Amino acid sequence: MAATKKEAIVAFDLFVETYGVKYERAVKKLTKDREVLLTFYDFPAEHWKHIRTTNPIESVFATVRNRTRKTKGCLSRKTALAMVYKLMMSAKKKWRKLDGKNRLPEIIQGVEFKDGIKQHKHAT
Repeated sequence: MAATKKEAIVAFDLFVETYGVKYERAVKKLTKDREVLLTFYDFPAEHWKHIRTTNPIESVFATVRNRTRKTKGCLSRKTALAMVYKLMMSAKKKWRKLDGKNRLPEIIQGVEFKDGIKQHKHAT
C-alpha cells in the first residue's frame, strides 16, 4: 500500500531533522519545494509512477544523442531538426502507456483526489 500524504510529511520532517545539520543546503532546497514535491498525492494513484519519473524524457534524449553523435558534422540546422523529429516519433512507439488513462477526464474537469483516491462531493 502506498503511503499517504500525512505519512510522507512525517517522513519528510524526520529527514529534515536527521540530515538538516549535515546537509544544510540540500535540506534547505527540499524544504523550499516541499509542497511541489508532494503534489503528486493530489492525482490518481495510478498516475504516481508516471509523475515521479523522468525516464521518458531521458530515454528520448538518449536516442537522439546516440544518433546525432554518429552523424556529427554533416547536418544543417534543417536536416538536424528533421532527423531529431523522426527519431522522437520513432521512440514514441516504444513508450509505455499511461496507467489510469481513464482518469484523465476527471483531472481535466478538476475532480479532487486525496492520497490518490477520488474525493466525492457530498450534497449539503
